[in-house]
Order: sequence, then C-alpha cells, then structure tokens
Amino acid sequence: MIELRLDDLREAFGFGVAGNFAGHLEQAGEAADFAGVATGAGEAPKGIFPWYVPGADTFLGVFPLSHDRLVRPAAEDGPVNLQIEPEVGLLCDVVYAPDGGVETLVPRALGAFDDCSIRRPGAPKISHKKNWGRDSKGVARRMFPVTDLSPDGPTAGFRLASFLRRDGVAHDYGIDSPLPGYSYYGETLLAWMAERLRAQAGSPDTPLEPVGEYLAAAGGPATVLIGIGATRYTALGESTYLEPGDEAIVIVYDAAASLPEDVRASVAAGAEDTLARASVLRQRVVSAGG
Repeated sequence: MIELRLDDLREAFGFGVAGNFAGHLEQAGEAADFAGVATGAGEAPKGIFPWYVPGADTFLGVFPLSHDRLVRPAAEDGPVNLQIEPEVGLLCDVVYAPDGGVETLVPRALGAFDDCSIRRPGAPKISHKKNWGRDSKGVARRMFPVTDLSPDGPTAGFRLASFLRRDGVAHDYGIDSPLPGYSYYGETLLAWMAERLRAQAGSPDTPLEPVGEYLAAAGGPATVLIGIGATRYTALGESTYLEPGDEAIVIVYDAAASLPEDVRASVAAGAEDTLARASVLRQRVVSAGG
C-alpha cells in the first residue's frame, strides 16, 4: 500500500466518469440529463466531468479533497440532499502528445473514493453538483499501487463496498461489486478517458463540459485523480441522504484477503481499519462551519 498526502494532490487535476455502472444514473435521478448524449455504444459511459481544476478562478479551483471530513453545506435555495458516491479513485500520470493533447493515462494507484453529490435537479452541468467547497470530496489515505488494470490482472479480485454509519449502526449503502463489473475497465477505460480528454466538447444542451480544455488551461498537470464511476445503491442508499454526525464509508478491498461478509462484519464492529489489503475511506459528516 502507498500513503497519499493531500498536499501532494493539490496540483493533480480531478475528474470523474459518468454512467460507468449500469443502473446508477437511473437511481440517482440523472439518466434524463443524458438523453441528448450519444455514446456510440450501449454499454459506454456517458462522458467525463471536472470536479477540481488547479488554479481555476471558479468554484472548480477550490481544493475539495479530505481524508476524514465531509461538509454538508448550508441550505440556500432548496434542500441539501447529499449522497455518497462510492467509487474507485484512480491516480494516473498523464502522457501528453506533441500537440498538447492527452496521449495516454498511466495508472499509478487505486483506492477508495467518495464523489459525493448534491442532488440538484436541473443543474446545468454535472460539476455543479460536485464541488461546493473544501471537504466536499473524499479519498482514502492508503491506496494500492497499480500499473495493470486488465480485467484478469492484479485487480481482478478487488471489490468496492460502501456503508452509512448512523447512530453507531452501519448500513449497506452501495451494492458490494467487483471492479471488473464496471461497464468500462482496464485498457478500455484508460483509452476511452484519454479520447474523451482530447475530444469531448460539451454543449449547452448536455451536462458535459470540455474537460480537456480545462486540463490544458490548468497548465497540463502531470497527474490526474479520477473517480471512475459509482456503483448501484441499495434501497437504503437510494433513499437516504447524509446528515451531520453520519459517517460515510467507502472500501476497496481484495476479496482474496477478505470476503464481503468479513468486510460487513468489520464495519459493523467499527473495525474497518483492521481489514487486510483494503483501502478504507471514512468521512465524518459535519455542518458548514463545524
């Protein structure tokens, strides 16, 4: 395992993949937003979106990552409905082509990531639901070093689970899922993301943006941190929003070391940090200013 320092991520560009796990967008109430997006293949993700642009003078320039806190913002023009977005976070080095476009993404590390979202019906872009300030995203302190993402490679037996701990009781929030269960994974995903960084233009009638242009405007960062997509929710996860005092828990683990029932039992006992070969993210939900 490798240790991540938040300060080392301040220069890393952050983006996510939308629609990379069958059924998640429908559960999140966002499938209709992509009605005008042509993907070219039925199983392909819908696109990519930014959540952190180093040096930007917009809300996307605020560094949102935390290892242990999740800030619930104050209500403004409607309810604050926050949901955990249990994801695999993928840290990659960027190889740029001579023309400045992205040529390839080279995996370096993989672990637990929470792409937490505010459910804002009618938001013009995905990014408007993603970065509302400091401590609005979560990444595990410890990640797996990884250079091979092939579906039958070293991460073939890895799984992604998530939980909500409320009043001391842990509940399954996302459906425990194998990493190769993503619609796009391995080299297919890496090549597709590089292509999207080169070619995705965005438009006023879709929730997508020209993420590659933002990457270039940030000076061509050498590293990107990517949320590669959220799993499906359990019935509780689909209907339960985060409140102050809750704990949001996302775990990427090697099923050769811990079975799903072992992970669930460890979380129920408050002992998730003792799991073998696991990247664990636990965020305490606090009110803005708390």
